[in-house]
Amino acid sequence: MTDLLRVNDLHVSFSSRAGRIDAVRGLSFRLRAGACTAIVGESGSGKSVCAQAIMGILPKTARIRSGEILFNDPSVGKGPCDLTRLDPRSEDYRAIRGGRISIIFQEPMTSLSPLHTIGNQISEALELHDGSSSRQAHARCIDMLKLVRFPDPERAFKTYPFELSGGLRQRAVIAMAMICGPALLIADEPTTALDVTVQAQILSLMKDVQSELHTAILLITHDMGVVANMADEVVVVFKGELMESGMVDDIFAAPGHPYLQALMKAVPRIDGNPDQKLVPLRPINPHPGQLLRQQKEPAGKNGEPILKVRNLSKTFPVRRSGLFAATAGRITAVDRVNFDIRRGECLGLVGESGCGKTTIAKMIMGAINADSGRILFDDGGVETDLAGMKDADLIPFRQKIQYIFQDPYGSLNPRMTVFDILSEPLGIHGIGDKSYRRELVMELMDLVGLDPRYLSRYPHSFSGGQRQRIGIARALTLRPQFVICDEPVSALDVSIQAQVLNLLKDLQRDMGLTYMFITHDLAVVNYIADRIAVMCRGRLVEIAPRERLFKNPRHPYTRALLASAPSPELGHPLDFAAICDGGMTEPENWPVP
Repeated sequence: MTDLLRVNDLHVSFSSRAGRIDAVRGLSFRLRAGACTAIVGESGSGKSVCAQAIMGILPKTARIRSGEILFNDPSVGKGPCDLTRLDPRSEDYRAIRGGRISIIFQEPMTSLSPLHTIGNQISEALELHDGSSSRQAHARCIDMLKLVRFPDPERAFKTYPFELSGGLRQRAVIAMAMICGPALLIADEPTTALDVTVQAQILSLMKDVQSELHTAILLITHDMGVVANMADEVVVVFKGELMESGMVDDIFAAPGHPYLQALMKAVPRIDGNPDQKLVPLRPINPHPGQLLRQQKEPAGKNGEPILKVRNLSKTFPVRRSGLFAATAGRITAVDRVNFDIRRGECLGLVGESGCGKTTIAKMIMGAINADSGRILFDDGGVETDLAGMKDADLIPFRQKIQYIFQDPYGSLNPRMTVFDILSEPLGIHGIGDKSYRRELVMELMDLVGLDPRYLSRYPHSFSGGQRQRIGIARALTLRPQFVICDEPVSALDVSIQAQVLNLLKDLQRDMGLTYMFITHDLAVVNYIADRIAVMCRGRLVEIAPRERLFKNPRHPYTRALLASAPSPELGHPLDFAAICDGGMTEPENWPVP
């Protein structure tokens, strides 16, 4: 099989006020025609910069210093063309970009114009590269929308991106990338932002498109489960340099480089042993100081519940189009949910986006009011119903119940220093004097493995993993009893994810914390949770101890979730033929209880 793409000794650097930053340093790899090569590495390792260099879309501050990007377009038949010698703004490069090489980005919403319909955006690529008429473009668009499995292609042609779910938006982006029949598709983290069942559908779709159109795929990811199920060859990069490359079977069977070995040890597994700690590349060893040590031993995991949720329901109004239109009806977000969380345990709450997980968390926090039901919090042996309480009455409970957000950057005030962020809750609740607050903040920084010298910095100067640790420290400032973790590691690389998960487990042990851990990653919830509750369409469909749920799932939706989770073990491939098609999310397909 001939090489479609060959990258030889590529060097890419950025200019900054601090000087030159080398993002890619001597990277070399190949991609065979019709095959899939995965580039694996942490954020900042140069994966996306390499993709941008191939596409000719590097930012103005970046330049290719040396190296070759040889693209052997089979439709031309003139031999390899060195893309580094072409002007990215030239007609020749424009014909290649989008016509012969296409790219799928991580976030589909930012890849699509909110002002144009899906059909118009897909047709634009055809008219630009192929010179098709509007009628021809429409017909080919409908065929492509059918190929990427849109339920109603004609209707999808006329819809806007904001009217589609995340999975359907990503299908539209794939259709737009494939409409001109490119020889090479670059997929830059194409499933990172998607739920596990939607991710499985998109991976299955990419496999089908690759086979149907004989397209080669350059897959950029940090998910080893995706790599194991998609790639023929693997390229491992770290800080812009090649660490290891080879066939996927050889790489997974016997990883040679210490970095790759460490990366594999940091991956949580759906069938892994939760008692065996993950091994992050940069471990944290938290030691609670004098002010943060728990005052008394918490009740055991089989003790009395700290939180009881009873018949909790929430609906939201659905409006007709138009600024002054009346309400058309209501949509049920949470439907008569019941569960307990025992003191000292971690309850994992799993399900797809839109199933009601975060709505439940917001009702527990008092951020939104429940339509009906009770939220009973055990405050030192006294049960208090938090549902419907006024803000003033909730203030004492804010100290006892805290929240860790999914997006650490969005939840941290960019105008406040780290010291101000961590000390603000103490000021709001009138806890301690200036000396006490500074000592507690110093302890918090040490607890989450951050240098106290960073206290005068602002959030933008930290990495994603460091920002999440600041968010964890802020949640612990008031020494809560119960912490809601809302997708706290979904935006992090695998090694940083392992670091944060280990930190959360250590803090639970050392400080006697109780967690409700919201996620859609089954491998993560297997590692951190004691019991798991599964939600679908606003309903709690199954709740069980972790071991029982993974070994003997009873609900068909739970079984569909487990079948859709990619494993980093080559011996456990996804069954693409049996991947959940969405039918198990429909209550009418569930067995009668």
